[in-house]
Amino acid sequence: MSRANHPMRRFGPVLWHTTLTLVAVAMVFPVLWALLTSFKPANDIYSVTPFSAEPTLDNYVRVLADWPVLTLLGNTFVMAAGVAVGQILIAVLGAYALVHFSQRARGPILVLVTISLAIPPQALIIPQFLMTARLGWLNTDAGLIVPQLGTCALAVLLLVQHVEAMPRSLTNAARLDGARPFEVLWHIVLPALRPAISAVAILVFITTWNEYLWPLLVAPKPEDTTVQIGLTQFQTAEGNDFGGLLAAATLTSIPIVVVYLFASRRITDAFLQSGIK
Repeated sequence: MSRANHPMRRFGPVLWHTTLTLVAVAMVFPVLWALLTSFKPANDIYSVTPFSAEPTLDNYVRVLADWPVLTLLGNTFVMAAGVAVGQILIAVLGAYALVHFSQRARGPILVLVTISLAIPPQALIIPQFLMTARLGWLNTDAGLIVPQLGTCALAVLLLVQHVEAMPRSLTNAARLDGARPFEVLWHIVLPALRPAISAVAILVFITTWNEYLWPLLVAPKPEDTTVQIGLTQFQTAEGNDFGGLLAAATLTSIPIVVVYLFASRRITDAFLQSGIK
C-alpha cells in the first residue's frame, strides 16, 4: 500500500477536524445555554429545554433598571486598561533592556522571570493586600491596578522574543547615526513591536477583566467594585436570581467579545510572525 493511500493519511484530517469540532461544541454549548436561559421567565428557568415557549426581555430590563451596570463596567474597564497599559510599559522597557543592554545578566534574569510564572498569584495576595491597606488604597483604582502590575512576567517573555527577532542592523545603524537609547526605542523598536504590543495588551486586558479574587479583597464596595463581584448581588440568602444573573453576565461579556472579534486577527498574526523578517 502506497503512503498516499494509507488510511491514516486519508482519514487523519477528517478525524482531526471532527475532534476539533466536538471540542468547540463542548466549549460553546454552556455559553449558548446561558444566553438562551437569560431570555426565560422565572417559572421556566429550570426547564430542560433550551428554548422557552414564551421568551422575554424582563431579565434584561430588570438588570438595566436595578443593577449599576454602567458603574461596574466603568470600574472594570479602568482596572483592565490600567493593568494592560502598566504591564506593557514594564514589558517593553524590560524586553528592550534585556536584549540590548544586559547580555551577561540576561540569562539569570530570564530564568527568574520564567520561574515567577510558576508562582500562583494567590501566594502573594496576603502581603499585597497588607501593603495596599497600609497605603490607603482600598476601594481605589490604584489599589486595583498597581499590585496587578507585578504579574507581567508573561508579557516580558513574549516581547523579549519579538525584540530578539528584530535585525540588529536596524538598531546598530541608528546608534551609528547618533541616536540615543530612548530614540532607538521610540523610533525603531516600538514601530516594529506594535503588532506584538497590541496582542499582548489585549490578552492582558481580557485576563484582568475576568479577575475576581483581587477586586473582591480590595474593592468590596458596590460603587467601587468590578462586574465580576457585582454579579454576586444576584446570589442572596433568600435565593438565587439566575435569570438576572445570566442576563447581567451576558451584558457584561459584550465588551470583551467585541474587543476579541476586532483583535483576534491581530493576536494571531503577532504570534505567528515574530518581529520583522
